[in-house]
Amino acid sequence: MGVRAIMSKYDLEYEDIDIINSAENYAEMVSKSGQPLSPCVEVDGIMLADVSGEEVEAYLLENRLVGASEKEADSPTDRGCSDEEHEKMRQAQSVRFF
Repeated sequence: MGVRAIMSKYDLEYEDIDIINSAENYAEMVSKSGQPLSPCVEVDGIMLADVSGEEVEAYLLENRLVGASEKEADSPTDRGCSDEEHEKMRQAQSVRFF
């Protein structure tokens, strides 16, 4: 949720790719990122593997892909989803970042 919050904070478009319900998508993520943890975010061909929203924001700012914003993120950006949040995603057939 933290990565999504950063994308929303900067009004960036993104594509969620379902790695929970698609073994093919999960295998592609592992192949591209070199590891099995999510979320992974690919920005202009650069893979940010197993990142928090804070890490994505820092990358975007450091590489001048976005400018500084005073807007608050709509969820915590310093940690991954809880086990409960992951379970809700599985049950809802939800999607996660690739």
